[in-house]
Amino acid sequence: MSNTTILPITLTEGAIKELTRIREEQNLTDDHALRVGVKGGGCSGFSYILGFDVQKEGDDLYEISGMKVLFRKEHGLYLMGMEIDWVDGLNNRGFSFNNPNADETCGCGTSFNA
Repeated sequence: MSNTTILPITLTEGAIKELTRIREEQNLTDDHALRVGVKGGGCSGFSYILGFDVQKEGDDLYEISGMKVLFRKEHGLYLMGMEIDWVDGLNNRGFSFNNPNADETCGCGTSFNA
């Protein structure tokens, strides 16, 4: 685990519940953690990476609300302070990303410009 006490992101209770459900549904082993990151693309320049993966060289490992989370140092500039939530409403269902580093967010909510 990382020896820092500053966590890069937060996960809401709803996000933890849904991620735990997905993890159990996929029968993932304990060596899998939640990977959060960014990649080039999307309608606003960057899109989010969210999925389960094994730790790779260059990853930082955190425990956030009881969930192991993988995070690449170079993504910190774009993601530090972000909150991930699970939305289950009539018009929208899925993970939402509340990113204080985003200058612009697209209408779909899964890509941004920083």
